[in-house]
Amino acid sequence: MKSTDSEILLDHTAFWVATRGRCFGPFDYQWSPDLRGVELTYQGLKFGEICSHEELYADLAEFKLPISVCEVAAITAGTLAAGVAEGRCIEQRVSKLLTLLEKFGFSRFRVRNVQ
Repeated sequence: MKSTDSEILLDHTAFWVATRGRCFGPFDYQWSPDLRGVELTYQGLKFGEICSHEELYADLAEFKLPISVCEVAAITAGTLAAGVAEGRCIEQRVSKLLTLLEKFGFSRFRVRNVQ
């Protein structure tokens, strides 16, 4: 995936976080085998899980990513997966994502659909 701006690139459930001339990903999410949660992955390796609406576990330390990428990825994965579980359309999920990015100091990120 190619981008040099601060943006989140969406492709179905996968996404990339681009910042400072580098692009990190793919990040993705999928239902856990027991269908009770959502697993979060980075380059196909599990890094976390959304266990409930109030509980999210994520640990990207092993990948040695910039902290801002980890924070944006966690916000993005949680927001998009929760939106799917709540039956929201992509426009609603992106709107919520942009609101949360701004709330947490990442308003410089824009969201672009690449599919």
